[in-house]
Amino acid sequence: MRLTPCVRLSLGAALCVLPVVAFAHPGHDESGLISGLTHPLIGGDHLLAMFAVGLWAAQQKRQARWLLPVTFVGAMLLGGLLGFDGVAMPYLESAIAASVLALGLLVAAAACPPVTVSLVMTGLFGLVHGMAHGLELPAMNSPAGFAAGFVAATSALHAAGYALARWTPLAEAAITRTLGMISAGAGVLMLAG
Repeated sequence: MRLTPCVRLSLGAALCVLPVVAFAHPGHDESGLISGLTHPLIGGDHLLAMFAVGLWAAQQKRQARWLLPVTFVGAMLLGGLLGFDGVAMPYLESAIAASVLALGLLVAAAACPPVTVSLVMTGLFGLVHGMAHGLELPAMNSPAGFAAGFVAATSALHAAGYALARWTPLAEAAITRTLGMISAGAGVLMLAG
């Protein structure tokens, strides 16, 4: 099978992101807006999950295209508030890794379940990502600044995934599915680690 330059470039970029998975949560040494903006970009679990939400949204039809990212962000904020209040769930890091795996598989399969099912899954994924960071917020100088930055960066990652999947030429649509497989593989590595 011969890969086109676009596919090779996308695969190369995706492979460059994988080493970040080993550093799942850097970026908490500072508090506030800048930390919130950078954390999703340097935390491999968040980068992969949030980018995959955008990819998956682009594979959907009609209102699901915008409802999935909005649901993720809303649930992430709710999870952040719950975590800030001290609500925690067992195996939170495993749930985050499982979200990376599941979202990768959904993208790789170009799955289009009923919108309600998609929204529930996306909401649960957003909730665990938010809760993990809400638990860390009380120790920060500016939890509101961190949350604002985190939401902005999350939204940007959703938009980037969406744009890549929607505006990739049809002949290169396999790129999106390949990125999904890479994300799923990273999720497996996170769960195993």
